[in-house]
Amino acid sequence: MRSHYCGELNESHIDEQVSVCGWVHRRRDHGGVIFIDLRDRSGIVQVVYDPDTPDSFLIAEKVRSEYVLQVKGRVRRRPEGTENPDMATGQIEVLGKELEILNAAETPPFQVDEDDIGEELRLRYRYIDLRRPEMFERMRLRSEITRQLRYFLDQHGFLDMETPMLTRTTPEGARDYLVPSRTHQGHFFALPQSPQLFKQLLMMSGMDRYYQIVRCFRDEDLRADRQPEFTQLDIETSFLDEDEIMSLMEEMIRDLFAHVLEEALPNPFPRMSYAEAMARFGSDKPDLRIPLELADVGDLMASVEFKVFAAPAADPRGRVAALRVPGGNRLTRKEIDEYTRFVGRYGAKGLAYIKVNEVAKGREGLQSPILKFLPDEAIDGILARTGAEDGDLIFFGADKAKIVNEALGALRVQLGHDLGLVEHGWRPLWVVDFPMFEWDDKENRWTALHHPFTAPREEDIERLATDPGSCLSRAYDMVLNGTEVGGGSMRIYRAHVQAEVLKQLGIGEEEARDKFGFLLDALKYGCPPHGGVAFGLDRLVMLMTGSPSIRDVMAFPKTQSAACLLTNAPSPAGERQLRELGIRLRKPPAAEKADG
Repeated sequence: MRSHYCGELNESHIDEQVSVCGWVHRRRDHGGVIFIDLRDRSGIVQVVYDPDTPDSFLIAEKVRSEYVLQVKGRVRRRPEGTENPDMATGQIEVLGKELEILNAAETPPFQVDEDDIGEELRLRYRYIDLRRPEMFERMRLRSEITRQLRYFLDQHGFLDMETPMLTRTTPEGARDYLVPSRTHQGHFFALPQSPQLFKQLLMMSGMDRYYQIVRCFRDEDLRADRQPEFTQLDIETSFLDEDEIMSLMEEMIRDLFAHVLEEALPNPFPRMSYAEAMARFGSDKPDLRIPLELADVGDLMASVEFKVFAAPAADPRGRVAALRVPGGNRLTRKEIDEYTRFVGRYGAKGLAYIKVNEVAKGREGLQSPILKFLPDEAIDGILARTGAEDGDLIFFGADKAKIVNEALGALRVQLGHDLGLVEHGWRPLWVVDFPMFEWDDKENRWTALHHPFTAPREEDIERLATDPGSCLSRAYDMVLNGTEVGGGSMRIYRAHVQAEVLKQLGIGEEEARDKFGFLLDALKYGCPPHGGVAFGLDRLVMLMTGSPSIRDVMAFPKTQSAACLLTNAPSPAGERQLRELGIRLRKPPAAEKADG
């Protein structure tokens, strides 16, 4: 039906007879001459109809926005003075000879060239939203990214292999999406949160190098960079240690950025321990583009009479930290109050501060409600440790270390963006030496910081049973501009080590056999040392396209309430379907009480 794509036409096609198809982007009637901007995925070309072709001209008069057309005509140079340098096809136009309306269209709910469209409307009419050039370019770039990743891995001997979508529910991690079984009533499959165990089994099977671009499912609270179903690039390899895996993976990412964005990333990527990242940035995924850092001042506060600072300073699990904001003195009280409310979202009870007017004057050159509680030696220590200068502002966090890190870590990023401190460019980073476990106060037990199959450092294996809190893992996360884009680890490949880790997580022998018997058995039959990594493909594409949300780089995403506005999913199941599955629905307690 067509000889060319619209956006391909240029001056080299002048005087050629062409056939193009697409959607009407815009129609203009200029006193007897009708101009149609015809759009397909490659771009837009201007088509001209005049009364010299009366049959086609009459059809062109009927054309409206988003009609689907087939156009036949001759490419010609635009008249002098009418060229459009902003269009790839702006030097030429098609003089229309024939015109066929392949399909009419109702007036769309929004124009394809609009910018300010509500997300709910865009998701409800996603097929129209995807016609927008901005959205198409994101989808095209996503395709280019996956193609380049596949090419790299294929060239390095990795096998593209599939793993099951219907598997069994497992403890730890997020909630599973459950799928009831008709043939085994009362039993459920689970949609995979990741192919973790299957890719380990592939290593035990001798596949050596595996990858898969795979859909994963997690029933968790959503935000800008999370979805209930998402795509990850899943990788596993045998007989490589963590240094070799990290080196290969950063080579892959450098290759990706070079080919797709023509950007050169550093070689090698810098590495930072988890402990250093938390101490300096309050986060295990620090945005290195923001030149703000935390400084510990707990030792300076241990003996002050101000309990807000003294109590956390004396608590082994507490932290008192300061965040210096260069030029922050200009912040108003209203703005400081807004930041106080901001850190409150992370559990902080307040946000103390000191405005630095003149460092040389010591106490007299400062302005703050908390100065009266601090002795001179503490004030001098704070100024020296933070490197404060005239015109700066110092924020403080004092609480449990987890709360301080989350609150000041988020505040650091917010201030960086609000004050224009974010440096240009790409700042990749490996974060390493993670703790094996973290303590869950609610459940009063250890949980895995990554997952239960992450290997501890060899020197820590003997301490698993006696001092699990001090054990470090062989895990590594790749961070890019403050976003974790990939995470991985060396895996446990010895049965007795895996059994001990499960024991420390409160998973008894009987439960371990029930949940992971197949894995524990496989470990007995010659399991090679192996490790891997999984990259969040949606997050990676979001960063590379500069999109504000992963929903903007997925063809058919869910809303933040995990619903599909396009298809109205999820939806109720019919009584017959439920009967076949042996399922009877119970009303929520509130509804039962209301009916009663």
